[in-house]
Amino acid sequence: MRIVFAGTPAFAERALGALIAAHHELALVLAQPDRPAGRGMKPATGAVRKSALAHGLDLFQPVSLNDPAAVQRISAARPEAIVTCAYGLILPRSVLEIPPLGALNIHASLLPRWRGAAPIQRALLAGDPETGITIIQMDAGLDTGPVLAQRALAIAACDDAQTLHDKLAALGCEMIIGTLAELAAGRARVVPQAAEGATYAARIRKSEAMLDWFKPAIALERAVRAFRPSPGAQSLLRGEVLKIWGARVAEGRGEPGTVLAAGPDGIRIACGQDALEITELQRAGGRRLPAGEFLRGSVITPGERLAFAR
Repeated sequence: MRIVFAGTPAFAERALGALIAAHHELALVLAQPDRPAGRGMKPATGAVRKSALAHGLDLFQPVSLNDPAAVQRISAARPEAIVTCAYGLILPRSVLEIPPLGALNIHASLLPRWRGAAPIQRALLAGDPETGITIIQMDAGLDTGPVLAQRALAIAACDDAQTLHDKLAALGCEMIIGTLAELAAGRARVVPQAAEGATYAARIRKSEAMLDWFKPAIALERAVRAFRPSPGAQSLLRGEVLKIWGARVAEGRGEPGTVLAAGPDGIRIACGQDALEITELQRAGGRRLPAGEFLRGSVITPGERLAFAR
């Protein structure tokens, strides 16, 4: 099938690789423009851009798809279908109407739950028992189109944003290849999304990574996993940022944010309900360390307070 693909980060690059491996004809690849990132604010190259160039594919990085010239560039590629995955730009109706088989989106949730930019992190924060992949036929709304395929995936107690990302990316690759085959054979069935149960997965803000010790420990443990590897859950110790990479719910009571115990197995902090035992952490400018090793270089004593920057 002749396809225009649109995506930007690593999640989308996996799908692009699957389309190439399945011998679909990639007539054009869309990716967001390179933007400054990191401490040096150097232009960051997205994974899809790198892959497209490595495979010698025609690459287009428009700032917007509302520009008639951009629409014409896509139309000139004569796609039978458009496939999008974590692209980051809205496809206007003028683009959606170009391919005869429509535009398909690979979305990392069980729609209509978690429409929007950060479905993986939001599912973890909410404590959802499962998530999944939904392939939709795109319309003018935000992840509102009818469903072509959907498959659930259980969220393990140890899953974080990275492990769940990788599992869902693999599932998305498998499903988009199968869905395109069904479309080509004329067997695809579209089912309207459920009218109830829609939630919105807003983009993660850095401020959300600062742990609020007045929340229950179970909510904070989920936050540690949801923000791993980026941006990393944080708290303040003696006015300095402390990143928290590993934690578990533990027994304990006290004023929220108070250190209850500190030893080789972890640093136990009182929460609004129960306690959170930090097992891996990092001081600004330092390395990620197991709690026991961290304590050999930094003394933390019971009664100290970890702060929440309101």
